[in-house]
Amino acid sequence: MDGYQALLLVSFGGPEAAEEVMPFLRQVTAGRGIPESRTESVARHYYDVGGTSPINASCRELLAALRQELDGLGLALYWGNRNWHPWLAATLAQMRDDGVQRALALVTSAYGGYSSCRQYLDDIKTAREAVGAGAPEISKLRLYYNHPGWVRPWATSLGAALDQARRATSSTSPPPGGGAHGRGDQDGTADVEVLFSAHSIPLSMARTSPYVQHVTETARLSAELAGVKAWRLVWQSRSGRPGSPWLGPDIGEVIAASTAPSVVVVPIGFVCDNMEIIHDLDVEAAAAARQRGARLFRAATVSTSPEFVAMVRQLVEERLGAAGTRAALGADGPWPDECPVGHCPR
Repeated sequence: MDGYQALLLVSFGGPEAAEEVMPFLRQVTAGRGIPESRTESVARHYYDVGGTSPINASCRELLAALRQELDGLGLALYWGNRNWHPWLAATLAQMRDDGVQRALALVTSAYGGYSSCRQYLDDIKTAREAVGAGAPEISKLRLYYNHPGWVRPWATSLGAALDQARRATSSTSPPPGGGAHGRGDQDGTADVEVLFSAHSIPLSMARTSPYVQHVTETARLSAELAGVKAWRLVWQSRSGRPGSPWLGPDIGEVIAASTAPSVVVVPIGFVCDNMEIIHDLDVEAAAAARQRGARLFRAATVSTSPEFVAMVRQLVEERLGAAGTRAALGADGPWPDECPVGHCPR
């Protein structure tokens, strides 16, 4: 086998009709001991928006952009999900039938961690085993949490959200006791609080992975490029057993305790729009802001940003041996192609 014949996009997956919601959620929560009442409660979040998660549409948009960006590299494009259609195993079977022997994989997660990295590798392995003989060999592209093609689009998105908040804040009077937030006095957004948000995970997983370090570095680099001096990292979308300790502070609690009349939330933990963004930020976090008379402005995700799409080509060219310098911002340097042994245990 010489070279790679394809690029495989691997994502989480989500329902696209109301009747798919509960089967999807049972797939996601299988074996995790989550009460049925909790699953039904989460299902209502999907029903409220017609039963469709935006993540699959986001993946289709990303694929369309990648088809143009990767033109000329001779790679076929495929897409498989971990938890819903198109199933990863079915996609690998199609790749086998199409004669693909080796493929690169882009996963919709930039960070190290069990759920954000190791589980993708495990699911790829499980899917290959399900396909059996002839299943293509899959090599995951490196983590890109500090790649300029990931960081710069977030800085741009943050800047756009801050511009919205600045315009809204300048037309209203700040509430009594409002302190300095966001970019402080440097550009007149002293009444805007900037929160970078990522999916919370159990503290036990956080202690054995670089997840917090990676998310923090993306936030730091993005804020620096956007000229933001004051910001906070918060966590969202906690799930699992109620008594299990998870990463905090929770975004809702931070927004409720803030005195800033405007809050800018940057969903730095996510590549594509999904229900964690649509419900937990656009609905619940926004409601927490309104409850104390504030406004929430949410930065857009970056999966179809030209810089992000160009980054994917750069990562592919690294593995094809066609790239020069492996790009990375900050002091960490580029993540290796193969994650370290023992990386991100469950």
